[in-house]
Amino acid sequence: MTYCVALKLNAGLVFLSDSRTNAGLDQISTFRKVMLYEQPGERFMVLQSAGNLSITQSVRELLESFQLHDTTTDEMLTIWNVRSMFDAARVLGAAVRHVHEREAAALQRAGVDFNVSMIFGGQIQGERMRLFQVYSAGNFIEATGETPYFQIGESKYGKPVLDRVITSETPLDEAAKCALVSMDSTLKSNLSVGLPLDLIVYENNRFATDRIVCLDADNPYLRMLHDSWGERLRHVFDSIDDPAWDGGQTDTPIRIHSPRAHPLIKVGAPVASRSAHGLGAGNIPPAALRQPVVPAQAGLSMADEYQRLQTAEEQARMQRQAALSKR
Repeated sequence: MTYCVALKLNAGLVFLSDSRTNAGLDQISTFRKVMLYEQPGERFMVLQSAGNLSITQSVRELLESFQLHDTTTDEMLTIWNVRSMFDAARVLGAAVRHVHEREAAALQRAGVDFNVSMIFGGQIQGERMRLFQVYSAGNFIEATGETPYFQIGESKYGKPVLDRVITSETPLDEAAKCALVSMDSTLKSNLSVGLPLDLIVYENNRFATDRIVCLDADNPYLRMLHDSWGERLRHVFDSIDDPAWDGGQTDTPIRIHSPRAHPLIKVGAPVASRSAHGLGAGNIPPAALRQPVVPAQAGLSMADEYQRLQTAEEQARMQRQAALSKR
């Protein structure tokens, strides 16, 4: 598996990828998941990939020279001559479909799915920066101001920090730091994602970048970020009050009355004598169907009040039944 994330900001683009692949517990290897295509002063493009390694490598190799016939202009489009990132994404999608036509049938006979997902972004002279996510069918979607980042691979562990921090106005260095925190969270929680990491930071309208780094376990910034993030998360966690179950002096009680959230009702074991009078557990409505009565007495906790009411109701029912059985 893998984890790749790309951020599209007003100030530029950030790409971060891990390099671990695995085909079982005893087949773990390191392969880079990112390619950079650059023509300084004219175009800058980055491709990140996840999925079946043989498929992604085939697509990446093909993309450098693949030609797409444009029926509108009768031109042969490549990533090196297209005039927009949208057309570059079309070329990539066509390359994915070409590999599918060539390989999918053989993969299917071997019981292997055609599994590939990619992030493709950059800037071409004359237009704005753009970022796309490309799927196995060669179709794609584009990042927007409301959705300024894409993830592929093991995305769930690193998503929360991105959602809380990243906006289109986030500065580049802060965004790079956030991407690394997102990756650190994924590394912590998922063994299928691993070092080293490839980080690329691109500044808007530069059409080239030298802010490229490979980070391994000995990288001082990555070690500092890992230690600081874990330590400060623990400090924040410790600074939050524990739930006060017994009430007392607290501004944030956990047990309060809510008309929409009644506490659970305990289900007691049936009394043995009920069976003799035809009052087995099967005659008692399921707890899920019993509607709790909203307590009227103040000063009792919700759970205690509900339990008292249920006990009183059950005792009254048993007294009525006992009186009927004596007749």
